[in-house]
Amino acid sequence: MKYRRVFIGLWGWLLACALQAQTYPQKPVRIIVPYAAGQGTDIASRYLADELSKVVNQAFVIDNRPGAGGNIGTQLAAKSAPDGYTLMVGTNATHAANAYLYANPGFDPQADFEPIAMVGILPLVYVTQPGNPISSIPELTNASQARPERLTVAISTTTCRMAHELYKSRAPAPLFPVDFKGSTQSITALVGGHVDYMVDTVASLRSQITSGQLKALGVTSAKSSRMLPGVKSLAEQGVQGYELVGWTVLFAPKGVPPEVSQVLSAATAKMLARPEVQDKLMQLGIDPQIKSGPELKAFVDAEKDKWGRLIAAAKIQPN
Repeated sequence: MKYRRVFIGLWGWLLACALQAQTYPQKPVRIIVPYAAGQGTDIASRYLADELSKVVNQAFVIDNRPGAGGNIGTQLAAKSAPDGYTLMVGTNATHAANAYLYANPGFDPQADFEPIAMVGILPLVYVTQPGNPISSIPELTNASQARPERLTVAISTTTCRMAHELYKSRAPAPLFPVDFKGSTQSITALVGGHVDYMVDTVASLRSQITSGQLKALGVTSAKSSRMLPGVKSLAEQGVQGYELVGWTVLFAPKGVPPEVSQVLSAATAKMLARPEVQDKLMQLGIDPQIKSGPELKAFVDAEKDKWGRLIAAAKIQPN
């Protein structure tokens, strides 16, 4: 009799889980975007929300909560009910770097969140002026070693800085970083000859590269990117173990039911498998990548450790 009760109880739980998976979502789902409306992450998130709505026949509504480098929106998401009706679009900033850039970000990216589905990566690219005789990463490495700390590279974000810190340590390539407030200022400085090189996202530099205004030397993803055909990665050009990219992942508050997580990850994978969605995301600067479950969790955990080591090596003190 005891085992029968246990069996009936287990069967009831499994049936409830199955029913919840079949009926979720029953109402609109809020997606917190911890950045301002109109920024790149927001634009991509709105597109993703529209496409997810088509897959599951329910509205996904964007809720912009910018501030403190993404921490304000992330704090709100961390404190939300883990019922699948509040999600957030997290990035390498909110769920990796900010744990080391802020003394008290107000959340724990591992303890407070469950990664649901990867959307894609945002590779960066090293560029220079078209008239520069340097045309590859090995040539850049050799040139920088011949003139230590004399060649300059424009840096506009923490992601750019960490990409360069990793290159400096792995090559090694002792280029001198020069900070700018945004990609536009960096591009202006490079085109004007005030700096020698620049590293920034493919999304920020693709139009200048395709128009011939700037020359691409190498991308920071593990392999060449579909967004810049023909441009090899730093790793493919001999920088061993090099990979540093931005990324976008859909997160839920910790404790979200596994069956809800499965619905969301399956819906995201189905959406990302469509060629038109992949094309649109690449236009927005995101190289689509399908990851979920233990593979995604391992990725996010490893990224947090990687960013922590790089920020410590760069001697950046938390705010």
